[in-house]
Amino acid sequence: ICQSRDDVLHDPLRAEACGECRIPFVEPMGEQDAPNKSALPAMRPQDYSEANDWPGYFGAVLGKGARETLVAALDSFSHEGCAAGFAVDVAAGEGRDTLELLNRGWRVVATDGHPDAFVFLWPRVPEALTPNLTTVVVNFGEMQVPPCDLVNASFALPFCELQHFAALWSRIVAAIRRGGRFAGQFFGKRDSWASLPDRTHHSRDEVVKLLDGFEIEMMTEEERDDTPEVRNPKHWQIFHVVARKV
Repeated sequence: ICQSRDDVLHDPLRAEACGECRIPFVEPMGEQDAPNKSALPAMRPQDYSEANDWPGYFGAVLGKGARETLVAALDSFSHEGCAAGFAVDVAAGEGRDTLELLNRGWRVVATDGHPDAFVFLWPRVPEALTPNLTTVVVNFGEMQVPPCDLVNASFALPFCELQHFAALWSRIVAAIRRGGRFAGQFFGKRDSWASLPDRTHHSRDEVVKLLDGFEIEMMTEEERDDTPEVRNPKHWQIFHVVARKV
């Protein structure tokens, strides 16, 4: 009879002789046999957003600079002599674009569907600029867009469910004043995430149609494949847009 399970695990002869327990002998694992904990690539921002893990995404991009589309739109306003105005930052996330707007003197309503976004944002807003910021926790389907000079939607609208997109886009278009701008991204139909049920993707022609009534100042199409060593390689098709309402 075995005296203990440990005796059996460390004595193969006893395990073979013992008819009571029949516990197989397991050779101790050496370091060379241990699982490689670093074999799985690190999570990137896109991995969090693919899984709708928004707090994870906010933390992963914290401290990054404003999106190029927003900067291009703001520079265009500046060239026209408009130093600042009123903007709606749709799905503002941790606030990289909101902070850029505030630092340039704009008043901002920042929206997001996840309340943790503003836990990341508010501590980074300079105290003198806090009166210029309003934050609203709201989903795409219920979002109202007040009259404004700029709607910024950096990498936001593709995450609006299809059944809400048309109504939200209509509200965005109606809210932008003449001479105002839209800045943001649309994902193409060849993008890997087009197969996900909670996303909205557009062809180039569909994006152009959405921008009817706007002068397209920038429309850059980015299409590429991730390198295979990343965690979840995907094919990207993105339209980067800045458009002025006429």
